[in-house]
Amino acid sequence: MSKIENKTMKSKARGDMAEREAVRRGRHVTWVGFWVNALLGVIKVWGGIVGRSGALVADGLHSFSDFITDAIVLAVVGIARRKPDEAYQYGRGKYETGATLLVAVILVIVAIGLFVDGVRNIIEWAHGTELEQPSILALIIILLSIGAKEWLFRYTRRVGREIGSSVVVANAWHHRSDALSSVATLVGVAGAVTLSPRWRVLDPLAVVVVSIFIVIVGIKMIIPACKELLEVSLPQKKIDEIKAITASTPRVITFHHLRSRRNGSRYIIDMHIKVDPDISVRKGHSIASAVERSLKKRFGTSSIVNIHVEPYRGEEIKPDGSCN
Repeated sequence: MSKIENKTMKSKARGDMAEREAVRRGRHVTWVGFWVNALLGVIKVWGGIVGRSGALVADGLHSFSDFITDAIVLAVVGIARRKPDEAYQYGRGKYETGATLLVAVILVIVAIGLFVDGVRNIIEWAHGTELEQPSILALIIILLSIGAKEWLFRYTRRVGREIGSSVVVANAWHHRSDALSSVATLVGVAGAVTLSPRWRVLDPLAVVVVSIFIVIVGIKMIIPACKELLEVSLPQKKIDEIKAITASTPRVITFHHLRSRRNGSRYIIDMHIKVDPDISVRKGHSIASAVERSLKKRFGTSSIVNIHVEPYRGEEIKPDGSCN
């Protein structure tokens, strides 16, 4: 076995190990969230009933909605990280993208439900309906919930970013939305407990404001997921990095026909490089392999890089190193 083949096999083994570790961490953090959501959902609903807080019951139902997203993530995170095969030659990354979109849509739907419920309570209050006064128990449960969900958000987002999983990051924002709705509930319940009955409207008012914020967060997740499903190119910042890496590779004279897209956690990059027309095929292939290695080092070993080698025929070179 040649040194090059040996190095390639070692690199592939490291890449496989990294993918397995990413799946393991993604599932672990999701299982943690799953059980935290289960516990919080039960405690909030129970505390809302005992503590006479309709807002806390609604908040508990929001926590139960996280069960759905956690289940989606658990089902998808392993599938999306599987290696390419005959049926999925570019991998299954779009499963992750589709799941991210689904999580975001669920987030928006839950937020709209909270918005409608808050508006309904405000209308009832305006027509003279006296809202129930919650107990101190409800306040204590809300404070514990906010602390737990904020910790869960930060933990999940950190792991999602480290393993490059958009669906895990999306799930983290779902945790944050639950924490924000609990903040709204805290404001309303605290006002209802400490102020006069007419101030109990703070509860539904705060829920309406935060639900609008949650919808905005959900839309911000929906847009990039839709772009990825529609094969939109990588962001310009990434394109500039690809160009800089390619242009700086020894013996690459220029390049063109650069195309890029994302497939879950994988980057897919296609381009043509132009080299000295008098060198051998072996040397041209070696230069293309050098570009490929540099791009994979920067964007991950699971990236799919396709490079076509062409002879340079005096084309005008642009400031970024590319040509027409």
